[in-house]
Amino acid sequence: MHEEGKVVSLVAAIDRGARTPLPCLPVLLLQVRDKAALQLRQGLLALFNNADNTLFEMADKATERADQNLYFEAMRDLRLKRKSIERGFLDSFHDSFARICQAAPPGFMAATDSLRNTAQRERATTIDGMVARVLARDGVALGQLSLRLQALLECPVDPQRNPLGPAALCGYFLEAGRNLGVGLRVKLILLKLFERYVLRDIDVLYGDANQLLATAGVLAELAPAPRRRVADRRLGARRVPPGDAPGDTLGADDAGQAFFASLQGLLAPARGRIAPRLQRVATAQPISNPDLLRLLSHLQHYVPATLDEDGFDLGQQLEQLLLRVSVRSGTRRRIAPADEDTINLVGLLFDHIQGDDNLPASLRALIVRLHIPLLKVALLDKGLFSRASHPARRLLNEIGDAAIGWESGNEGLRDGLHLRVEHIVQRLLNDFTDDCALFAELLEDFLAYSQDERRRNELLEQRTRDAEEGRVRALQARQQVQQALNQRLRGRVLPEVVVQMLVQAWSQVLLLAWLKEGERSPAWVKALATMDTLLASIIPNRDPQALLQQVPGLLKALREGLASVALDSVATRDFFQQLEQLHLRACAGPRQPPVEVAEVLVAEDIVLAIADEAACAPLHQPGDYVAHLRAVQRLRIGSWVEVLDEDEPLRCKLVARMESSDRLVFAKRNGMKVSQWTVAGLAQALRRGEARVLDDRLLFERALDAVLQGLRQKQVH
Repeated sequence: MHEEGKVVSLVAAIDRGARTPLPCLPVLLLQVRDKAALQLRQGLLALFNNADNTLFEMADKATERADQNLYFEAMRDLRLKRKSIERGFLDSFHDSFARICQAAPPGFMAATDSLRNTAQRERATTIDGMVARVLARDGVALGQLSLRLQALLECPVDPQRNPLGPAALCGYFLEAGRNLGVGLRVKLILLKLFERYVLRDIDVLYGDANQLLATAGVLAELAPAPRRRVADRRLGARRVPPGDAPGDTLGADDAGQAFFASLQGLLAPARGRIAPRLQRVATAQPISNPDLLRLLSHLQHYVPATLDEDGFDLGQQLEQLLLRVSVRSGTRRRIAPADEDTINLVGLLFDHIQGDDNLPASLRALIVRLHIPLLKVALLDKGLFSRASHPARRLLNEIGDAAIGWESGNEGLRDGLHLRVEHIVQRLLNDFTDDCALFAELLEDFLAYSQDERRRNELLEQRTRDAEEGRVRALQARQQVQQALNQRLRGRVLPEVVVQMLVQAWSQVLLLAWLKEGERSPAWVKALATMDTLLASIIPNRDPQALLQQVPGLLKALREGLASVALDSVATRDFFQQLEQLHLRACAGPRQPPVEVAEVLVAEDIVLAIADEAACAPLHQPGDYVAHLRAVQRLRIGSWVEVLDEDEPLRCKLVARMESSDRLVFAKRNGMKVSQWTVAGLAQALRRGEARVLDDRLLFERALDAVLQGLRQKQVH
């Protein structure tokens, strides 16, 4: 008699070895991609550094106030979103390489067939002209590159599908700037700048990529395409059609002076607070700009190592030095109003930076020591406030960008970034007098360091993304296998040996088929059919002739499947011996003695062990939850989040969105994964204060915006 009513919950684990890595791009193609990405990023950097000047000059030449406001608002919007545009561009660029052999053309090319309005047609006409000019100059090199990529990948890669083609590059830029709140005129200006600073040197990119592939033996027999001379490229960069770019009547210094003059009304209420005893003396003479710079150069050698050390206050220190100068010269000296406004503005900027908790405290303490050097730069060149490409401003921004994801870790303050920033600060405090070339030199060194580190981190981030995609795919496979088992076993009384074999071994056969070939593949369908045939073959009182016809094919399919997952030979032999008994029972006539078998009622769902973090989803949705949910949905790849725990805050960057599993994957600055959340779970963590989104806009820009907003609010009240 067989046993019924033995209710068990069967839990089985799938062999870790069943995971199959996803296919990846050839190393040679990755080298082409990474080298091109570096040049494109430098071109975008030049674009954004010059966009401020271009838009300011356009505003200065505009005769209507509405046009002036349009260009000034565009300047502000571009400053706030330049980092997200750069990231969006590079994200699209990398994604295009990942899909290089797919049939779909680049997003921009796929959308231009259905233009509905004048703005779209005008934009498309501009793009067509840009693409045509690139193809006319560098079409031969691009064609050779497409042929080499086609030979490397063994799939069609025509110029339209080439991720480095001019149409594709324009498409990345348009897609990345989709959220810019600017009109058509400004977008056309930005496209012209894109052509000037990104597409201008595209022949260098094509030449380097072709040389890299040819050196590796990919169609090495092709004759190298002629490269344009450097002088030709420079001439082309200066050749701008009338009306497309402003004239040179307004220099960078004039633009800075004009911008600073527009702020002096906001700064006027704070005058008289630096050296007030001298400022109130009517007969006091303003100290000259060179003399003020000398006083500041003296003070910068005494800037303390920490913020609160010795109670260092710039205003008090300046007052003491001015009193000494007054005594020596016999004439009372004060600070000129414009210089005092500059001192106050730079002071407010560094007050904001000092309280900016988007930066780690240790690096923030180093950055604020640059107060006096940056003040001297502002006294020398008001372009610091108006020109994003100013080397001092760029140096501060680059340090802030690198610092946002920094954490001390096990190395403490011996970390390479901390030492590098410390060296920059000390060099400026020791050596900077009045030559801003030192900032340019330090900026160049820091860019070389940070770009090298960024490239290494991006490679690790890509590995993290690939690993997560593989993990998500494995999770989907397990869920499909689990569902297939439950559909066939749930609620049935079956021989225990069959249930155990299906859950512990055949589940791996199913998993391997799903991972390797997919759920619509013949291998997956065959594995399911074999399982169904097995279950049907053990039903008692079957037609013996029909069973005898099925058994050979069934046994062969079972042996092949179990061999593919390397099931232990002893376990395999035992299973087939017991299966033989089950088949004898199924064929036994009414006069034959029954075969004793242990049976179980599969009363609960089969649950395959899945290595997966618990979902951090909220149990309920309070009123402020929606706002936090929207904040999470707005996060882009590269956004930074700080997670608060019992020890110390952990800063991590969003490196992947797993859309199929609603997961956000975060990594440290070095690209190593540290956490993952569901969208709802992260929103709940933000609401509870367990995490916060960091503001990763450019440091100088966000400080200046905050200071100006505060000054305007004071003026209103």
